[in-house]
Amino acid sequence: MLEVRDVLKSYDGRAVVNRVSFDVAPGEIFALLGPNGAGKTTLIRMITDILKPDAGTIRLDGHDVASGSRAGIAYLPEERGLYRRIKAVETLAYYGELKGLRPAAARQQAQALLERVELSEWALKPVQSLSKGMQQKVQLCTALIGEPRLLILDEPFTGLDPLNTQLFEELLAERRAAGCTVLLSTHQMNKVEQLCDRALMINRGHMVLYGTVRDLRRQHSEHAVLVRTASRVGRVPGVKSVESNNGETILTLERSTTTQSVLRALLDQGVEVESFEVASLPLEDIFVKVVREGLGLDHGQSGPPVAEPVGAGVS
Repeated sequence: MLEVRDVLKSYDGRAVVNRVSFDVAPGEIFALLGPNGAGKTTLIRMITDILKPDAGTIRLDGHDVASGSRAGIAYLPEERGLYRRIKAVETLAYYGELKGLRPAAARQQAQALLERVELSEWALKPVQSLSKGMQQKVQLCTALIGEPRLLILDEPFTGLDPLNTQLFEELLAERRAAGCTVLLSTHQMNKVEQLCDRALMINRGHMVLYGTVRDLRRQHSEHAVLVRTASRVGRVPGVKSVESNNGETILTLERSTTTQSVLRALLDQGVEVESFEVASLPLEDIFVKVVREGLGLDHGQSGPPVAEPVGAGVS
């Protein structure tokens, strides 16, 4: 649905986004990751045609975003902003009309959205009388109204309590089921693991990771297995270390050791194995590791990070 090809954007001779390419499939929830200053916001602004790339192409449904296809894109920026003295329902209806809805249809959608986010009783209240959490829900509704084909969300979970976080997740699932594609930019790696199919990470403008979330985690695993067992795990041939905690044991393997040989050895020891799986690093640990390596903090080096795409097909 979204095709970004070899996109470049520079300021004062410095590439803020440096030859970035990726695809987002229809109905996918795709994560855009990176540390502060990595170029994520600049990339999003080019996708929404707020900024023009110096080179490369950005297409939505096969058409250049500058040709008018951006009408199907909705963008919730990290910097929130609402008309504070206008009633909540009128605020949403206004955004709906900006997106091409007739006034009656815009107001009908606005009322339905407010009901869905549990704000129907506040529909006729000015935005400034709503709590911060309520205003965040209204802000999300400004992106949802008009039923966009591509929904771009920049840090949508920031400041939300657990109940409203769950509500936002339900709304994303509903929109996805209805065929909407989501591009999610966030620093909350647990949400990426929970919600997203694939991810792209950029650092200092360069692509450094790209692929399915599962593949990214496995690619950066420490060649280890996670075993759930109530038995004590003793010395196992080919295993460098054994760490046990609350019924879970992580076995870090020698590079030449296979997982099959470890499982066989455990069973030969009489260990009652409840589950046995390849261990993978949390995405947050991978994020920190890749950024530190890119900054030369782990190896005493500096310079741009190296692109590291893996299995980029949709799983």
